[in-house]
Amino acid sequence: MFRSNRLLWTLSAGLALTLVAGCGGTTKGSDEAAGDGGTATQGTANPDAPIKEGLKIAFLPKEIDNPYEVMVDKGGVDAVSELKGEGKEVGPSDASASSQVSYINTLIQQRQDAIVIAANDPNAVAPALKDAMSKGIAVVTYDSDAAVDARQIFVNQADSEEIGRSQVRMVSEQIGGSGEIAILSATPNATNQNTWIKFMEDELKKPEYANVKLVKIAYGDDDDQKSFQEAQALLQTYPNLKGIIAPTTVGISAAARYLSSSPYKGKVKLTGLGTPNQMREFVKDGTVTAFALWNPTELGYLAGYAAASLASGKISGKEGEKFEAGKLGEYTIGKDGEIILGPPTEFNADNIDDFDF
Repeated sequence: MFRSNRLLWTLSAGLALTLVAGCGGTTKGSDEAAGDGGTATQGTANPDAPIKEGLKIAFLPKEIDNPYEVMVDKGGVDAVSELKGEGKEVGPSDASASSQVSYINTLIQQRQDAIVIAANDPNAVAPALKDAMSKGIAVVTYDSDAAVDARQIFVNQADSEEIGRSQVRMVSEQIGGSGEIAILSATPNATNQNTWIKFMEDELKKPEYANVKLVKIAYGDDDDQKSFQEAQALLQTYPNLKGIIAPTTVGISAAARYLSSSPYKGKVKLTGLGTPNQMREFVKDGTVTAFALWNPTELGYLAGYAAASLASGKISGKEGEKFEAGKLGEYTIGKDGEIILGPPTEFNADNIDDFDF
């Protein structure tokens, strides 16, 4: 079971679900340095450098109307505002592999100081992100990473291995250690999803899961209706299915909605990653026993501070560098430029009303 002290403060649901956008991206004059993060992109940093005021930082989610992404980017924009900068969220309406590329190119033209992106595909966005860095724009990924050489920092929501393995532990406990299970993922190319699934599959090789069989990995493309249909198809195709892992907030809520009004309610266990507010009714009505997540707003907040520090030359993305992230405190950059927000929390009937996001 996961606990996180950082998640124990309560957010207003209305505030968390309100998309707050900063000033629109304006084009800097040709006499200005492109994306004041040039120092950081060259691999040097001055930890004593102040955070520059007026930084323009854009957040590019997988999909602009994804409620989870809205909360993440809200936290990021709030962080930029705290630092007297201008933050905004822009992005595609679909989560296809190449849908973010045109937005990156536009942000380069607008001379943003930093681009903070949750990559739909690690390689599809790489050329455009490399172009941004070559022009002195700081590049930070969050939630779902891009190719390592196409960004300077990756803000990971939690330890990827532990996320994957813990999902298997939860579903195995809920089905009594025996039976068929399936995974309802987001898009086939999502870096975070594939990393977690890799560790799930490895966890299932352990002797204690000898009687747990993974029969299908389905993809709902982070689309509510498709995820709903995929959940329905799983139960129709595998009538002996005992559990579903949905490591995506869109997928778990869609699957819960289907199960809650089906004959499988209470018989097929569902776990994964979701927000307390979207899953509360399904926990209370017995559809879902337990699931987990980190605080999405804190993830965006941390990414915002990382981007501002990078664009100001305080950090360069090298392992061992430290920076302050406002109310979250000090963070240290790990291997390959990775920063981990912290452990997720497991939510169940006993504690779900303690959280509001």
